Amino acid sequence: MGIPKFVTAKEAVTLIKNGDTLASAGYIGMGHAEELTYELEKRFLETGEPRDLTVTWGSSQSTNRNEKIGCNRFAHDGFIKRAIVGHLGMQYDLCRMAKNNQFEIYNIPQGVLMHLYRAKGGNKPCVITTVGLGTFIDPRECGGKMNELTLRQGPDMVKLIEIDDKEYLMYKTFPIDVVFIRATSADEKGNLTMEKEGLLLENLALAYAAKASGGIVIAQVERVVKAGTLHPQMVKVPGVVVDYVVKCSDTEKFHMQSYKSKYNPLLSGESHQPNLQNTYSVINLNLRKIICRRALFEIKPHDIISLGVGIPAELGICAVEEKIDDLITTTIEPSPIGGVPCIDLEFGCATNVEALVDHPYQFDFYDGGGLDEAFLGMAEVDAQGNVNVCSFGDSIYGVGGFVNISQSTEHVTFMGTFTCGGLEAEIRNGSLHIKKEGSIKKFVSSVESKSFCGKYADHKTKILYITERAVFALTKNGLELREIAPGIDLQKDILDQMDFMPIISPEIKLMDARIFSEQLMSIRDEIQKKG
Repeated sequence: MGIPKFVTAKEAVTLIKNGDTLASAGYIGMGHAEELTYELEKRFLETGEPRDLTVTWGSSQSTNRNEKIGCNRFAHDGFIKRAIVGHLGMQYDLCRMAKNNQFEIYNIPQGVLMHLYRAKGGNKPCVITTVGLGTFIDPRECGGKMNELTLRQGPDMVKLIEIDDKEYLMYKTFPIDVVFIRATSADEKGNLTMEKEGLLLENLALAYAAKASGGIVIAQVERVVKAGTLHPQMVKVPGVVVDYVVKCSDTEKFHMQSYKSKYNPLLSGESHQPNLQNTYSVINLNLRKIICRRALFEIKPHDIISLGVGIPAELGICAVEEKIDDLITTTIEPSPIGGVPCIDLEFGCATNVEALVDHPYQFDFYDGGGLDEAFLGMAEVDAQGNVNVCSFGDSIYGVGGFVNISQSTEHVTFMGTFTCGGLEAEIRNGSLHIKKEGSIKKFVSSVESKSFCGKYADHKTKILYITERAVFALTKNGLELREIAPGIDLQKDILDQMDFMPIISPEIKLMDARIFSEQLMSIRDEIQKKG
């Protein structure tokens, strides 16, 4: 530990050796050290080294356009031998390679992985938690091993234990040789501030983990300033744990705030938008909006909620449109508390954010039961209420923060279309009509992989499954159909599109007609009365 060296990205990546474990901080396009991974990929393609890396990250760091960008740059045969990740889904080339058994792949819940980094920073051997019980991460299932190669030869990372007659999972920490992190500014002593970043992420936890492992920390920054000029309360990673600083050579190309824009001051908190209705475009009335609108009926005044990626992320915009966003506090897993969550390539950030916390601490809040409600996606659901968002068919995606959030929250609402693969529907005269059914059923006899285990939800107050045409609830006897959309035929549009027969509620009702209208639902008074 001492004064860091200031080097180019090309010089920095020569420090990585064959077989090293490399950790990368980031979330989609935010916070990823793009120039470092660019130069590392370039070195591998030119020299064949470094080879056989173990890579680890909490969330996908790439676009959803199958580009060689972010962590998708590792998608070359021989480049990596193992991946320990919370989410892989946006790195399409890596997903394909993982499915083809070209490297070992472990999917660890994102929150657990954040806590493993932090635990390693204190030289602790493991993290013990209930997160993952009953899911594919449970060693009685597959222990988080996501392909045949890992099942055949990969070491176990998760162990089932008992403490005072209660089951827990024990996740082993692992050494980290090299860390890639990103900041806005570094001073001459390597102290890092993040004034232009939209997220704080796991930078500090990873830096400590590398130091405890005898590894190195490489920070990519936008600018370098004189020692003593950074406010100490703004320093998020102290220079004593930073070994190398790389001043980005091309910020337009390698240091964008997100993959969507160079810099948006609303995301960093530098500016505030007093009238959010002028910031967000109204979402056209489509199937996704119908699902979000129905989900809005579940919120209560003063609720603290979490929104998952995909359809749930759009709930925040619908809340703004209905002028009820001020009644709730939204959170997103990598940092933000408060504000309105962004969507697409800026998902993970929020505008008008009230606070940004480090990634591991956000999951402390989640695991500790801090949320009133979670709104999450769903890819497959079965009669027992099990949900799969991790892997299906030829794809390995990973669960991200889904397992932590769904297991630790009392009221969980899963959101998704009823079928997928070409689904087309028409909304007319306040009713829904299916024009073309999706080719893939989502309500299946048995989910391919359990990301949420229905039998472990008996302590929860409410579990709902909201689609554009039906609403189900999880009961002690299984999935029960509670609501049906106007215009939908129960047999043809619902039961015939399921691989199992749900329980039919004797009090089944129509979904609120306002959901299917172009007009505002005007539900603010109704929500306030719940308080």
